[in-house]
Amino acid sequence: MNVTAAIEVEGLVKAYGETRALDGIDLEVEQGTVLGLLGPNGAGKTTAVRVLSTLVKPDAGRARVVGLDVATQADAVRAVIGLTGQYAAVDEYLTGFENLEMVGQLFQMSRRDARARAAELLERFDLTGAAKRPAKTYSGGMRRRLDIAASLIARPRVLFLDEPTTGLDPRSRLGMWEFIEGLVTDGTTILLTTQYLDEADRLADRIAVIDHGRVIARGTADELKAQVGGERLEFTLAVAADLPRLRGLVEPLGIEAASLDEPTRRLTLPVSGGTAVLRNALDRIADSGIAIVDVGLRRPDLDDVFMTLTGHESTETTTTQEPA
Repeated sequence: MNVTAAIEVEGLVKAYGETRALDGIDLEVEQGTVLGLLGPNGAGKTTAVRVLSTLVKPDAGRARVVGLDVATQADAVRAVIGLTGQYAAVDEYLTGFENLEMVGQLFQMSRRDARARAAELLERFDLTGAAKRPAKTYSGGMRRRLDIAASLIARPRVLFLDEPTTGLDPRSRLGMWEFIEGLVTDGTTILLTTQYLDEADRLADRIAVIDHGRVIARGTADELKAQVGGERLEFTLAVAADLPRLRGLVEPLGIEAASLDEPTRRLTLPVSGGTAVLRNALDRIADSGIAIVDVGLRRPDLDDVFMTLTGHESTETTTTQEPA
């Protein structure tokens, strides 16, 4: 066993009928870091979280959280983890304070300790002003913060966040990212599942890309981006018929042949040299009479990684659906 790993997964399999939600995945998360488990709906992300949080038992393979086997030491695992699902699991008719106090008592904390911890977390998550209001009056972002606060009541060493920003507006998403970063600074180990590539790019120390129940790539965001190559010039023209002429002008600047897409009137040219090559390209076409609708220098991002690895977009719903 790796003594520095907070989560270890080896050959994990979970099937529902003839569908393998997990098909032999291996994962490792170092203590005090964030692993982003990235994939589309139905890829197996939520099933992985359910197994690791002891909600379902695997059919094969092994999984350990802080050295504890999730199948044979489930009670001990539950004592050291926190879990936040895709939707806020709060009692709408209790106040924010009452929700947290109740969770504390479920963890067998004394009422005094539960109330103190509830007050501490309400302040930390900027919910003190709403502490006495029923949760049903909270905004989506407030509910998510309350949900994460509840998962932290018992000071878990490992936190599972299953698509924590689903359904949030951009401002609430940004706020949630900042809260998550704060948790990691405090030493919490996090396994974050998401289908949002910008979220994984921002939060994860390492990323595992999962598709159809299998891990198909892993590494840092920069390592994964390096798999799809470097910079590209992209031109969108007013008239598709001008694409061949544009290729003749700019292709000598590329490191590979340009690709043309007539339906979108777009030319893509792999290059190196950054903005200097962009300026050179613009100089070459300045007097050509070719009408350019849009031009840009694009560097690879995780969207490119996912398209390269899977052949479809990260938010595409696959045919392998995970049970609700």
